[in-house]
Amino acid sequence: MRMDRLTVKAQEALQEAQTLASGLGHQEIQSEHVLLALLAQPEGIVSPLLQKLGADPGRVRADLQREIERFPRVGGVAGGESLSQRLRKSLERGWDEAQKLKDEYLSTEHLLLAVTEEKDSAAGRVLKTHGITRDRVHQALVDVRGSARVTDQNPEDKFRALEKYG
Repeated sequence: MRMDRLTVKAQEALQEAQTLASGLGHQEIQSEHVLLALLAQPEGIVSPLLQKLGADPGRVRADLQREIERFPRVGGVAGGESLSQRLRKSLERGWDEAQKLKDEYLSTEHLLLAVTEEKDSAAGRVLKTHGITRDRVHQALVDVRGSARVTDQNPEDKFRALEKYG
């Protein structure tokens, strides 16, 4: 995955996920770290999408945080230095989602869609518990962005403007 093919918000989420993983002493960056970072973005599209689906982003974040705290910790090293195999696959699924939507960049909503597909992960279970499925996210995304495509590295600002003023 080329970092220059990610939107600014997606790059920020991955950087924040690395910071989270490292701070918690986790050896690898997992999808759960990325989802937590996405939920923490004040100007991101993930929290408004979850709200549109009737989920409380704060509760999703709290449930996810509890799951992350159960991850094994590694002492003596910084941790969070590499992407887990599961996260790598999620990034690939996210890119596939972007391609299906004819988007030129991988954005935060593509990452969310990819995580909803993780059936055996804590992130996937938390999302499912809150009624957040790939199909529901996809439909909400279509409602928010319509036929707009991700053609630059700052699409989230445009989607928020559409949602706010549309």
